[in-house]
Amino acid sequence: MSLYEQDFYQWTIEQANLLKAGALSQLDIENLIEEVESMGKSQKKELFSRMAVLLMHLLKWDYQTDQRSGSWKSTILTQRRELRFLLQDNPSLKRLIPDAVISVYSDSRLSAAAETGLSESDFPESCPYTVEQIMGE
Repeated sequence: MSLYEQDFYQWTIEQANLLKAGALSQLDIENLIEEVESMGKSQKKELFSRMAVLLMHLLKWDYQTDQRSGSWKSTILTQRRELRFLLQDNPSLKRLIPDAVISVYSDSRLSAAAETGLSESDFPESCPYTVEQIMGE
């Protein structure tokens, strides 16, 4: 069993030390490639996940105004802040925002309907917000 399978943390330390030492021939290239790809995918997943939560709360806020709460507002502010931080650290994700909105909107719409008790048809079929509105700009 390899160190990668036995002790992932120790494997990462070893790989970093090998990189620092320039010992490229000793690197676990196959697993290193897999982990680097995985890191990128996790950042993209975070963008889509935060966008889904933000859109759901924006819909709830706009389509059930009599039920607005501090909790909803806090969630909107938190998701916007965390998205800004994510995009500051990963500027290339900005180009994925329109795709994220399109990809997650229908699920956000379903979740908003489930949480509010409104019908899914009470919400627009396609996202009613611009990227600027979503991000609070």
